[in-house]
Amino acid sequence: MKAADVRRAFLEFWKGKGHEVVASSSLVPANDPTLLFTNAGMVQFKDVFTGVDKRPYKRAATSQKCVRAGGKHNDLDEVGKTPRHHTFFEMLGNFSFGDYFKEDAIAGAWELLTKVYKIDESQMCVTIFGGNDPDLAGVNADDEARAIWKRVTGFSDDRIIGLGKKDNFWMMGDTGPMGPCTEIHYFMDGKPASWPTQDPATWKGWLEIWNLVFMQYERRVKDGELFPLPAPSIDTGAGLERVTSVVQGVKSNYDTDLFTGILETAAKIAGKTYGQDPESDTSLRVIADHARTTTFLIADGVTPDKGAREYVLRRIFRRAVRHGKMLGIEQPFMHDVCARVITEMSGQYPELLARQNTIKQTALEEEKRFRATLDRGLGLLEEELAQLEKAGTKEVPGKTQFVLHDTYGFPQDLTEIIAGERGFTAPKAAFDEEMAKAQATSRFAGSDQVAISTDIKTLANEVGATKFLGYEGRGTTGEGKLAALLVDGRRAQTASSGTQVQLVFDQTPFYAESGGQIGDTGEVSTPGGKVRIDDTKKPAGDLHVLIGEVIEGIVTVGERATFTVDDDRRERIRANHSATHLLNHALQAVLGEHVAQKGSLVSPDRLRFDFAHGAPMTPDELRRVETLVNTEIRRNVDSVIEVLPIEEARKKGAVAMFGEKYGDHVRVVSIGGESIEFCGGTHVRRAGDIGLLKIVGESGVSQGVRRIEAVTGAGALDYVRKLEDELLKTGERLKTSPFEVAQRVDKLLSDAKTQDREIEKLKQKLASGGGARDLMAEAVMVKGIRVLAAAVEIDDAKVLRDTGDALRDKLGSGVVVLAGTGGAEVKLVAMVTKDLVGKVQAGKLLGEIAVLLGGKAGGRPDMAQGGGKDAAAVPAALAAARTWVETHG
Repeated sequence: MKAADVRRAFLEFWKGKGHEVVASSSLVPANDPTLLFTNAGMVQFKDVFTGVDKRPYKRAATSQKCVRAGGKHNDLDEVGKTPRHHTFFEMLGNFSFGDYFKEDAIAGAWELLTKVYKIDESQMCVTIFGGNDPDLAGVNADDEARAIWKRVTGFSDDRIIGLGKKDNFWMMGDTGPMGPCTEIHYFMDGKPASWPTQDPATWKGWLEIWNLVFMQYERRVKDGELFPLPAPSIDTGAGLERVTSVVQGVKSNYDTDLFTGILETAAKIAGKTYGQDPESDTSLRVIADHARTTTFLIADGVTPDKGAREYVLRRIFRRAVRHGKMLGIEQPFMHDVCARVITEMSGQYPELLARQNTIKQTALEEEKRFRATLDRGLGLLEEELAQLEKAGTKEVPGKTQFVLHDTYGFPQDLTEIIAGERGFTAPKAAFDEEMAKAQATSRFAGSDQVAISTDIKTLANEVGATKFLGYEGRGTTGEGKLAALLVDGRRAQTASSGTQVQLVFDQTPFYAESGGQIGDTGEVSTPGGKVRIDDTKKPAGDLHVLIGEVIEGIVTVGERATFTVDDDRRERIRANHSATHLLNHALQAVLGEHVAQKGSLVSPDRLRFDFAHGAPMTPDELRRVETLVNTEIRRNVDSVIEVLPIEEARKKGAVAMFGEKYGDHVRVVSIGGESIEFCGGTHVRRAGDIGLLKIVGESGVSQGVRRIEAVTGAGALDYVRKLEDELLKTGERLKTSPFEVAQRVDKLLSDAKTQDREIEKLKQKLASGGGARDLMAEAVMVKGIRVLAAAVEIDDAKVLRDTGDALRDKLGSGVVVLAGTGGAEVKLVAMVTKDLVGKVQAGKLLGEIAVLLGGKAGGRPDMAQGGGKDAAAVPAALAAARTWVETHG
């Protein structure tokens, strides 16, 4: 079986047992600030397990793309050295949300392994939770799982090994769903002579291929009490790479067809043959693994940069480039290896093909950038090692290691290797100390989500999704029942005037911030009071929380309420949101299909749109985009909004928004005649309601991501009027029409440059004796050498130097010393004709003179410059110059 067959067989098997086959979620977790990346199949179902998210199915099966790197997954250096370590992998999983439990999970897993994959059952054993763990008070040994395994497989007790919390109690993090698990292990070296025990030494040659988690508990705070979940559930995970290695009968994941093609491409670029040299093979495996991670992360909107997620990708990518350099690859190559990943994997993950240009371009630019910094970093390290050698020390300081890492992208182990080759040490502990200092002053930039309080999570489970009324009619008024009230984050029954509150209703027309659109504001009235609403958030699932202050009377849970959304503000938000859709489509039309939305902000006064593109937009490109958008606005086509099954929406060409999480049915919004997108926001009824779009700025956000800022409607008119006012004022001051301002400014600038040149010539002429003062007459003969030492009213160093050049040429043979006294400080210059540099050196002469003025100087034997602060000492200094020539000439 090929890996694709292993994946397909898994999904079809569980589909045949009533499971919904669910597509892999993004590697960037939705609504989970605790995770850098999706690292397990259950991540997209986390809220389903806790009851916050409701799905139309109770059984699911997935092949989930995962990344484990960064954070607690700090074994990056092991990738390439072992047969199993990866940064990117696929997790096969089947899930039960309060439906079947241990019996069906165990029986199904065993059937799939032995009947479908035909894995030899004589080479397998299992582990279960053995209990007696002090950290899990009240959780006993899983005797139920033991009994099921014995019944399903016929195993004796010695093939069902009880282990502790570390091995057989699954926790996604310090908080969240968790429970005991059972693992299936396969012996890689033929028939086992004996079964393993609790002694780690007995597990040599055994490979874990499937973990079945029995989700029974939830921990709401770190180290807190374990609470039973609403319904026991199942979460299983089997690494596709591991299962495939067993099915295909190979010892290493890298020998499966998931990697062989990618390794072949990397080896061809390096001029190597995989399997001939252990060191080269390690580097090739690093490149293959990291190219997979790079390809999938960029496809999901993560680009190499300094943010938390972005830096993990940068570190992974640059490690691959370093290994390429170790193989002798001197030109950018990772974009070609990523292209092979796209070829190999796009059948299962079509988003790779859709974003292939962005993936390859981002990889190419990042590698070019790193190769430049790599060479500079190597130079810096060489300088540091030379300095340390002079100082008699053999240890590279942690600060230097961190600068190489932070500024030049040097992995610490690279610094350590290079230092070791030169007889130096680079202690990792010193580097870690500097890294800790930097991390202590930085914030996690991976998510703008905040931690959700326990009360909010409980509310979400208790109240369920808030019905949004904002799509109906004008969508700014309505009625609802106050289901819950929070004061200072805690549940309360009432709140009086002056109290800051969070309100939860069964339904509301207030839009909660999501999809880039900010939350609504307005007013809520109850029979007992009135609340000013300052914002609306969606902290858990589809629970809308209205945030504000009681401004009259008392509000009480259970009361009916009347809603009034700020209508004018909503209308401006509608226009800006719809404009982002038209902008997205226009950008793709002008720049290419690689353009993908990376984020947005939709507020009443402006819109901001971030998108994937590798270079600044030209003025012509911006004008073309703006023209396309405004053409659609003038066409004034009615907006069309539909709710469709997600697959039907995709077939219609609807574009999904970056970072958004979608259910089985999606809201599809068509603005104008061409734009069609998934969107839950509020929009104009027809494109003409936008009025006008005016782009006011374009800039870079990070590598490969650009940002456009724009205004629409009344905001666009205000912007144009401000520009007009400034242009009219400028025209009045320049005494010309607004349409001739640029021409007039160009002429003024040209005239100013001409005048500057004339002034400089006049200054030189006056200073060199072309005016009323004849400087040449002040030259004196000193021991047969003509010496001109004079003070001139010049404050510009260049003019002083040019004046000295002119006077030296007039002297023919001699020494010129000038003190420029036209500014706050004295400027000095000394010139010596070439025939005298053997006797008089300008640098030495001026150096002694500058000291008399409280300054310093330096230069060549024929010309030197300097300065001083004591203008009063200039006459004495010039006299000293003559004396110096007399002494040294």
